[in-house]
Amino acid sequence: MSPRFLFRHLRNTLAALLLSLFAMHGHAADGVRPFVAGSLAKIAAERQGRPFILALWSVSCTHCPTELKALGRLKKAHPDLDVVLVATDDADEAAQTRELAERFGLGRVPQWIFADPIPERLRFEIDRRWYGELPRTLFFDREHKVEAVSGLVPEERLQRWVQANVRERAR
Repeated sequence: MSPRFLFRHLRNTLAALLLSLFAMHGHAADGVRPFVAGSLAKIAAERQGRPFILALWSVSCTHCPTELKALGRLKKAHPDLDVVLVATDDADEAAQTRELAERFGLGRVPQWIFADPIPERLRFEIDRRWYGELPRTLFFDREHKVEAVSGLVPEERLQRWVQANVRERAR
């Protein structure tokens, strides 16, 4: 193995360990929780019987800002919409992912970041047909049947999903 690979592996492992320790004490770094094996099951269990959108993205993804802006506008228009962000970046980029989410109006939605030195394991657990292309949006209906979309989701498509799945509380 090359020294560069070993350094990256050690750095990622250390960052994942630190995020895990922060999460165990209830205050993950910058409010971003470590996404590890079992995290998707936990996210879904917390939302049992409720629809939600899981948005997979990265700080280095060219099209992700456009998707995040659209989700931010949608969340502002529909406060009851449940959006969960999962950054596929290294755990040491948690502060940057948090800042970008805030910039796009998603600072108050649950945020997670990959915290496994082998990200392929997490991708496989999320969706066995997903090879890492971003953005990737997973639409969970009330029964948690999942529709996965790679690439930008048109805002009209997002609006239709919200209208069909999210019941707004009486104001």
